[in-house]
Amino acid sequence: MAVQLARRVDYPMLDNANIAYFPRIYDLAHRFFEECWEPMCGVTYPEMIEGRRIGFPVVHIETDFIAPLRYGDTVHATIWLTKVGNTSCTWAYNFHNQNQELLWTSSQVTVCVDMDSLESKEIPEDIRAGLLNHIAEVPV
Repeated sequence: MAVQLARRVDYPMLDNANIAYFPRIYDLAHRFFEECWEPMCGVTYPEMIEGRRIGFPVVHIETDFIAPLRYGDTVHATIWLTKVGNTSCTWAYNFHNQNQELLWTSSQVTVCVDMDSLESKEIPEDIRAGLLNHIAEVPV
């Protein structure tokens, strides 16, 4: 089951062409990623990082920029997992605008790490269970 989130494209995200500058799109994706944890696993990402000392940094990204994100657009993000391994998981993202036009797709692999050593570690069982509930081949 996919998580649905939305956010507006704000002026500070724009470049000189008056569209979202590509690093800002990755920043937006990361903001959505952080928001996913509570509905998916019942824990906020700040709780994971600061309390449980677990992080999920990105180690691989594949992205298609299909159409520009324009000032004032509402980006509707659909986020789900395509794979959950022992220490890593693969996230899938689709961004549409308010007109249901597909703008951006991305596949991102993250690795579970101990925040103190930055060494990879097994995904804790409670987190794994939440992630597995959001695995799908295609968005739903």
